[in-house]
Amino acid sequence: MTTKQNLRLAVCISSLLATLWVINTASASGGVQQSSHQHDDHHAGVNKRGDQVMGFAHDKTTHHFRLRTDGGLIEVEAKDFNDTKSRDQIRTHLQHIAGKFAAGDFTAPMLIHAKTPPGVPTMKQLKTAIKYQFEETARGGQVRLVTSNSKAITAIHKFLRFQIADHRTGDTTKITKTP
Repeated sequence: MTTKQNLRLAVCISSLLATLWVINTASASGGVQQSSHQHDDHHAGVNKRGDQVMGFAHDKTTHHFRLRTDGGLIEVEAKDFNDTKSRDQIRTHLQHIAGKFAAGDFTAPMLIHAKTPPGVPTMKQLKTAIKYQFEETARGGQVRLVTSNSKAITAIHKFLRFQIADHRTGDTTKITKTP
């Protein structure tokens, strides 16, 4: 091969590599956009299914999930103190799921999230080791998940961390001492 041919070959290979790099970069950024879009679609689905399964509007209420040393807490409240309709719907839902969870039935969160949340299989298995205590609050209610079983505590924490992420509550995932 002559020097001129070597130079042409080098230019062709460089051009080919540059083209492949551009295509790969474009695909990767498109994949990130698609992944972000899919994540937004999933969150919209969680909200829509949640409204149907829970019986109240997510945009009129707030969800919070707290990790405690003895388990955790699910809190739901109406944003507007005068919204007694949402308050009553929240209370009905939380009383219902406290009973269902105690029986090992986690159908509601599986329907809302379109998958089995982490921790649920262990929570089902250890259902008699976990107490689910419903309590009314001024604008809604809460369910305390209480246990002394270390495996159940770990499962509850996995479940609540998943809820925090999937509902995008912004709650801390750190474990706090039970008051």
